[in-house]
Amino acid sequence: MAVHVRIPTPLRRVTNGVDKVEVEAKNLQDCISSLEAKFPGMRERLLDESGALREFVNIYLNGEDVRFLQGLSTATKSGDEVSIVPAVAGGAA
Repeated sequence: MAVHVRIPTPLRRVTNGVDKVEVEAKNLQDCISSLEAKFPGMRERLLDESGALREFVNIYLNGEDVRFLQGLSTATKSGDEVSIVPAVAGGAA
């Protein structure tokens, strides 16, 4: 099953500038494993030491925040779109 993954600008250093990747995955955990196989170092940027999604990283499956689905166990199917969105901090200066 080909899942389309959108890579945000800050992570494109890991993907050599690639902004969209297709991976075979039955769930989001597989998706991250496939990304790590293609682009070593990706997992550590997305997951913490315990294997949980880092606080400052949001992942959306077809526009839905996976934290409100089944997290990394959320099933994927062919044609799904995964968006990785690093949290942006800011405030008044």
